Amino acid sequence: MSAAIVLRAGGLSVRTTARSLLVWAALLVVALVLAVWSMTLGSYDVGGDDVVAALLGRAEGPVRKVVVEWRAPRVAAALLFGAALGISGGVFQSLTRNPLGSPDVIGFSTGSYTGVVVAMLLGATSYLGYTTGALIGGILTALTVYLLAYRRGVQGFRLIIVGIATGALLGSLNTWFSTRADVDLALRAAVWGAGSLAAVDWGTLGVAALAILAVLLCAPAAQRRMRRLELGDDAAAMLGIPLERTRAALMVLGVAATAAVTAAAGPIAFVALAAPQVAQRLTGRGASSDLAGAALTGSVLLLGADVIAQHAFAGVTLPTGAVTICIGGVYLLALLIRESRRHTRGGRG
Repeated sequence: MSAAIVLRAGGLSVRTTARSLLVWAALLVVALVLAVWSMTLGSYDVGGDDVVAALLGRAEGPVRKVVVEWRAPRVAAALLFGAALGISGGVFQSLTRNPLGSPDVIGFSTGSYTGVVVAMLLGATSYLGYTTGALIGGILTALTVYLLAYRRGVQGFRLIIVGIATGALLGSLNTWFSTRADVDLALRAAVWGAGSLAAVDWGTLGVAALAILAVLLCAPAAQRRMRRLELGDDAAAMLGIPLERTRAALMVLGVAATAAVTAAAGPIAFVALAAPQVAQRLTGRGASSDLAGAALTGSVLLLGADVIAQHAFAGVTLPTGAVTICIGGVYLLALLIRESRRHTRGGRG
């Protein structure tokens, strides 16, 4: 096992390992290389040196317009939104102590989607209106799931089951809304509901970045509390952690991260599910939470999925959410098979 290292910056500190630092650095390099390469792809040819020059403000004319105004916002959105989804997934998987405990599986993303659909029906057309709807929808869903799952405390498996049922109910409600709305609104909701980064511009990204930056600033403190909760309720209580108040605060943090992404790009599934698990395997942290690794892995996963969505089929651009669902479906199937085999071996043992 790698020796523990404590990183300090002002009043913040993060306890990690040398292996985790190497994995974080490798993921950051992969994300940056993938970002530059993705901005060279498209009908207008630009090279990697042109991309770097444009991002440094040393290019003018068509190259600057294509790179800075057209392609860079989408790439930046993929990196930022992937990080937010990775953190959200890490928070909920730590709270439920279950790899299936991600916001898109337990209904919180669907609740944010419902909030945005309701905002559309009420006449909202701006990102601020969508964000408000997504945040209210997500928090109300989280509160409903929390109260329904509460029995002298919240047990992870019960929270997942209640969340899945609530998500299914809200999914039906969203479908009902689309049948009652006029054609233009239903079409707008359907396009937005597919999950895509195509409509993200610098303005939308700037507002979303403020919300996600607040989540990122809270992440180190959240991770310290999550690791104490992972020791068990009795141990966490002995360390002075107020259990239910801490869980409620972590749920709000995870929902806020999901809502900020959902309001800007629509529901993007499975990144929050896969990123924390992949990060844990890369860093060798076992079941312990690693929000930094989850954020970096989420960035790489979402940017990779968006590159596939744009360029896998010539002349056809897919919604990013459709690609993440396909990749996530394969991952979820593999996860279920692995969990089934582990329980089978445990039963035989």
